[in-house]
Amino acid sequence: MNLSKKIDFDTKRKMGLNFMILVVMVSWFWSIPTTCALTAKQQKSRQKLRFDQNGEFKILQVADMHYANGKTTLCLDVLPSQKASCTDLNTTAFIHRMILAEKPNLIVFTGDNIYGYDSSDSAKSMNAAFAPAIESNIPWVAVLGNHDQEGSLSREGVMKYIVGLKNSLSKVNPPEVHIIDGFGNNNLEIGGVQGTVFENKSVLNLYFLDSGDYSKVPTIPGYDWIKPSQQLWFERTSANLRNAYIKGPAPQKEAAPGLAYFHIPLPEYASLDSSNMTGVKMETYSGDGISSASVNSGFFTTLVGAGDVKAVFVGHDHLNDFCGKLMDIQLCYAGGFGYHAYGKAGWSRRARVVVASLEKTDKGSWGAVKSIKSWKRLDDQHLTGIDGEVLWSKSTSDGVKTGSEELNHQFASSKSQMWSVK
Repeated sequence: MNLSKKIDFDTKRKMGLNFMILVVMVSWFWSIPTTCALTAKQQKSRQKLRFDQNGEFKILQVADMHYANGKTTLCLDVLPSQKASCTDLNTTAFIHRMILAEKPNLIVFTGDNIYGYDSSDSAKSMNAAFAPAIESNIPWVAVLGNHDQEGSLSREGVMKYIVGLKNSLSKVNPPEVHIIDGFGNNNLEIGGVQGTVFENKSVLNLYFLDSGDYSKVPTIPGYDWIKPSQQLWFERTSANLRNAYIKGPAPQKEAAPGLAYFHIPLPEYASLDSSNMTGVKMETYSGDGISSASVNSGFFTTLVGAGDVKAVFVGHDHLNDFCGKLMDIQLCYAGGFGYHAYGKAGWSRRARVVVASLEKTDKGSWGAVKSIKSWKRLDDQHLTGIDGEVLWSKSTSDGVKTGSEELNHQFASSKSQMWSVK
């Protein structure tokens, strides 16, 4: 049993509840207005992110840093030779290495960014945890896990602090929504290449949701889940983005692809195994290797119904790092990143990279998103890249793993920027 997981969830997924039919959803529906017109300031903020002149947008996912007090916080589950010198600073060094190697356009922290229970000051821990992203001047965004609020700040307080940090694109919650569960629900629109007909269109949409911490319902044990109010916000946001995308200029037939990020995996992750996934499932805490809520709130069904989200990315289960497709949606883990988090001695900490690439138009300009690829890097001497694959492509013939030659080129091209923490 992993020490940092506090509750026994043996009854997980045995309760056939579906919160999508709750009557309370009706009242929430009327209290959440449709998306209002954005102010000039909001428009400017949303247009900050766009594909580069090479037609790419790269995202670095950092899951479960579990940062506490820096050099005085020792590592968990490392080799005996590492124990004497390994601290939170190894987590910091790993982020620096990843930023130098990959040069992402956006960094996404998917929860348990700090380990509040061990932190002497939550604000100081966050300053240190997010310092590499802040110093890089790369935009970043964070969602909350189940441990972030266990220190000197409440869950709302943690998110408010994150929102105020330099280069943070996080929001406490969507400004257009009056009532919504959790903190940090947010979406970002990624514009097309500047100077093309897509420059004022969002060609890639990112959704961030608060998957909560622990169940607040006495009769339901285990972890929390994404609530009806959040799902309704997602549905409305997705629909508004779809409508904007299919209109001119450069009208499109379908919605722009979307990616969703949150901390706790959906119960549907349990349906994947070695026959239909890339990566590993090594968690032993639960019988199926997934630590999701013990009830199914229906969010996966909501995602399928919306139709735009092509991949979901979570953390929480540090020894899972797989991606697998279910009903045309890739369900992905990043793998544990932080050293003050449970892991497995000899199994490297890791991070996930996602790259969306645009297609070339008939006129030689950049158009809509053509493919979404992903790989992971290990915190070893060479930042070894593994498990490269195409998560989604406009061409079904591309829906296979990338070839070894292409991966070798991708990883080799950034080796000169790497440095070792050894």
